[in-house]
Amino acid sequence: MARSLALVALLLLGLAAAASASDAPFVVAHKKVSLSRPKPGVERVAVSLDLYNQGSATAYDVTINDDSWPADAFELITGEKSKTLERLDPGSTVSHTFVLETKTQGRFQGSPAVIKYRVPTKTALQEAYSTPIFPLDILAERPPEKKFEWRLVVKYGSLVSVVSFVGVFIYLVASPSKSGSKASKKRR
Repeated sequence: MARSLALVALLLLGLAAAASASDAPFVVAHKKVSLSRPKPGVERVAVSLDLYNQGSATAYDVTINDDSWPADAFELITGEKSKTLERLDPGSTVSHTFVLETKTQGRFQGSPAVIKYRVPTKTALQEAYSTPIFPLDILAERPPEKKFEWRLVVKYGSLVSVVSFVGVFIYLVASPSKSGSKASKKRR
């Protein structure tokens, strides 16, 4: 498993190096999703797409399209699922976000977003894909998070502090003093 991950990472680095060596854009896209529950029975999905031009040339007519969210399960609240940019310069970053809302429960596996762009030296549109997302459990029952329990501090805090002070006192009394042993050697 680790060996195959290392090979994939090496392949991606090789592709990035090959893309940066030539005079062409190299578009990398990262897709992130976060879930929130504004009220019971409703879950919001915030989708963020970050585009990076790692190449050495400008990408023109960049189109971001994320149609992996079915209309019967997700309703668009804010933003758009697609966006068009005039250009993406080398080394620049662009973010695109939108929010969806769902009221249906289930597991959802989204596909990567599709990014198309034009390179001046080629007639055909170039295509890139974003990173995929992990499967989402929409409206799944989640166990409550364990928070720091202050009642335990109130109940046992004083006992722990007294035992700690007594332990430190015994350690200081029982441990021999190093400076005292040097003084006794000088007197001899």
